[in-house]
Amino acid sequence: MAESAVSLVLDYLVQEARLLGGIHDEVASIRAELEMIQSFIRDADARADKEGVSNVARTWVRQAREKTFHIEDVIDEYIHHITKHPQKRKRFHFLIDIIPGMTLERHVIASKIQDINNDLKTLKERGESFGFNSLEQGGPSYDARRDLWHDPRMASLFIEENELVGIESPKIELMELLVKGQSNRTVISVVGIGGLGKTTLVKKVYDNEHVAPHFDCCAWITVSQSYKMEEILRNMIKDFYEARKEFPPREIDTMEERQLINKLRQYLLEQRYVVVFDDIWNISFWGHIKHALPNNKKGSRIVITTRSESVAPSNIESPSYHVYTLSPLPLEEAQELFCKKVFQREGGHCPLELVELSNGIIKRCGGLPLAIVTIGGLLSTKKKIASEWCKFLDSLSSELESNPHLLDITKILSFSFQDLPYNLKACFLYFGMFPEDYVINCARLIRLWIAKACVKEKQGLTLEDVAQDYLSQLIHRSMVQVAEVDFVSKTRSCRVHDMMREVTLSRSEELSFCHVSITNNSIFDGICRRLSIQNNANSHLESITSSKTRSILILRVDEVPDSFLTTCFANFNLMKTMDFKGAPIDYIPEEVGNLFHLKYLSLRDTKVEKLPKSIGKLKNLETLDLKYSHVSELPVEISGLSKLRYLAAYFENNDSKYNIHFRRGVKIHSGIRCLQSLEKLFNIEANNAALIEELGSLGQLRKFSISNLKRETGIALCTTLKKMSHLRSLEISATSEEEFLDLQLMFSPPPLLQTLSLQGRLEKLPEWIPKLKSIVRIALIYSRLMDDPFKVLQALPNLMDLWLRDGYKGEQLHIEGGGFKKIKRLGLRNLRGLNRLIIDEGSLPLLEILTIGPCPLLKEVPSGIHHLKSLKHLQFVEMPRELVLSLQPDEGPDFWKVNHIPSVDFWYRTKGENYKGYKIGHPELLKRLQS
Repeated sequence: MAESAVSLVLDYLVQEARLLGGIHDEVASIRAELEMIQSFIRDADARADKEGVSNVARTWVRQAREKTFHIEDVIDEYIHHITKHPQKRKRFHFLIDIIPGMTLERHVIASKIQDINNDLKTLKERGESFGFNSLEQGGPSYDARRDLWHDPRMASLFIEENELVGIESPKIELMELLVKGQSNRTVISVVGIGGLGKTTLVKKVYDNEHVAPHFDCCAWITVSQSYKMEEILRNMIKDFYEARKEFPPREIDTMEERQLINKLRQYLLEQRYVVVFDDIWNISFWGHIKHALPNNKKGSRIVITTRSESVAPSNIESPSYHVYTLSPLPLEEAQELFCKKVFQREGGHCPLELVELSNGIIKRCGGLPLAIVTIGGLLSTKKKIASEWCKFLDSLSSELESNPHLLDITKILSFSFQDLPYNLKACFLYFGMFPEDYVINCARLIRLWIAKACVKEKQGLTLEDVAQDYLSQLIHRSMVQVAEVDFVSKTRSCRVHDMMREVTLSRSEELSFCHVSITNNSIFDGICRRLSIQNNANSHLESITSSKTRSILILRVDEVPDSFLTTCFANFNLMKTMDFKGAPIDYIPEEVGNLFHLKYLSLRDTKVEKLPKSIGKLKNLETLDLKYSHVSELPVEISGLSKLRYLAAYFENNDSKYNIHFRRGVKIHSGIRCLQSLEKLFNIEANNAALIEELGSLGQLRKFSISNLKRETGIALCTTLKKMSHLRSLEISATSEEEFLDLQLMFSPPPLLQTLSLQGRLEKLPEWIPKLKSIVRIALIYSRLMDDPFKVLQALPNLMDLWLRDGYKGEQLHIEGGGFKKIKRLGLRNLRGLNRLIIDEGSLPLLEILTIGPCPLLKEVPSGIHHLKSLKHLQFVEMPRELVLSLQPDEGPDFWKVNHIPSVDFWYRTKGENYKGYKIGHPELLKRLQS
């Protein structure tokens, strides 16, 4: 968005003041103008989000943003020019005011800035002539669609019961929360994305014949995004009095907020009341309103509907607070609702020729009742012809934007976007760069946000920490869906609802976010600022020539022409981010060094084998992602990337059997001490002791992985690790499965360490392990310890994930009562000597996933496994036939021990590290066991 572009340029003017010294006067003028423009753009965006803004106004706002983008280009071009001739500039700096030729670039930049300033003045004058002299005033609207729009949230209060689908189960759950349970005042928050039916559900519960008589008085208050607290309080008093068929006091119309609160408290003190606050947006609302609602110990209930989990009173704060997350309709119920709406004349039955098309439309709706009902209502008026429906499905994105019958969907969902803080709007629009139904890796998304300057620094936090908070806010606001969480409940991947994605696409165009998603069917004029190339759009790639392109993202493309690569690296001098993850490329041109402004370069999962030496010219590069590429060695020039914060490079071969070289790191030369900004570095090979000593200069490292470590370099590594006080994640791998890791001398391990992986022989468990009070994950691989490591590990207070792979050579492991209090996942792999596993009652209270095997000598079911009441997944890998048979239903004598576990699987290797799994009792498993 434009505001982030302005902020970026202002940052440039501060950070690059030395480079801009030759145009000092112009810089001062630019800064003053940009600070004004920044406020102007923010106000303009607020105006664009208000009701009653005409198409003329939107054009005016868009032009203002485009001028801001132009300023960013001008500054970038000048900085790029200056950095290309640093020696010339220094050598003749004293001649700048003497030789006219030396001031050419100064005159060019000053001339361009003057032109932009003149354009902005003209733009302001033009706006005033249209009546937009004050952005706080609501101007006339020429958009008939807005004039005629009626908020469908009002209609949701009056929907008949027989029109609803999928409401019965959540209705029963909410009714029980209202009429049963504790006598304390209880708050129930119903949370979910807009259009999910929160208001409809709560209204049906509120009006239910078993709920209404349970309370002495009741009130329904619609709050929405803008409200006055005094009006909310007055309306509550009126509703409560009217519910008891009483007249509200006349004096409330002149009371102030404090008096109204006192009045409410007095009235409600002896009443069992229920009040619904519908559509809450403000995070401070509950903090204000709760003072008016006494906890009178009479079973009173408060219900809140909101899109944002952050607005809902948290059950962490009080056991009397409940958060009920409403889910989208499952496919079967979505189909029922769609057919009930579309095929009323057909008795709710879909004709066979329309089944596939109906399912395609329902899939796009993503279980959102508002979308299903609105689109279904439109289709009910159209002819039931397959060819017409096919056209409608193919053009659904444009229909959502232009068809007045579908305005409700995008309008309701757009409220969530309008409510976002300014810094989150640009972050959210970035989701439109990804295809429909695309699951996005959160770490990737966060690094892209940072590269595009969408994330602002906060004292004491890394940019990744701040960006993670941004993502959490979007999730809590129900704008982003969680796709995968890890064992510590951290979101690893996410997606946006298809209907919400349509909002991002619409707003991106409207707000000049300027991304173009190219598909094989799209029309493209070759010019854009942010470019997303998707779904085999090969025919378009050679037409991309815009030197103003700042971002390229390639997704699901089968071929990338050499001519396109050459154009990208030779001509796109203003490029900031290039993401080639999974792209079919095997080299990077030498011209990559031309991209001075490049901050983000991902070659993950490509066949690129070598980086050109010119990579060292990318002085602004912050992220270099080489994971799963074929790069095995980094050029010495990499040491020149002083701003690099993220460097990841390794390759895994899933077709080979797991061994210590299963993940191959990269060789790196001396000079790494120059990469002072590095926060994440993995996986590099330990070439020599001198390199390990250099690593001690990287004091900002948060994540570090090193492989091919020899026993004699262990002491040097311990010395280096003592200097990494910010380290959160550490992985160390020896040269072979037989090589010992000498790590005993690290008496003071990194205090914030959360993840530790050691691959290699250990004479004994390092004595500093018990000091790891913050550790949440430990992996011991090829350690081959003789003493039971559980004696130490089960006492670690925050350990949640433990993985032993060939980590223990003994015969017995014993988990004592009270041990492993927080662990959620436990893996015991390749323990060839293990013949007994004892699990005491009271241990592993939170364990959810247990993986065992291969353990060829463990022929009996682990003792005490029936005590693990939280266990959800039990996995056995290539275990003895006797053990597997004993666990089968019907005839297995030990089946009762695992009968309480929802998922019990047995896995067998097919090739390399690929396995085939069978459910307990499956006929194919039984057949395999009998063969």
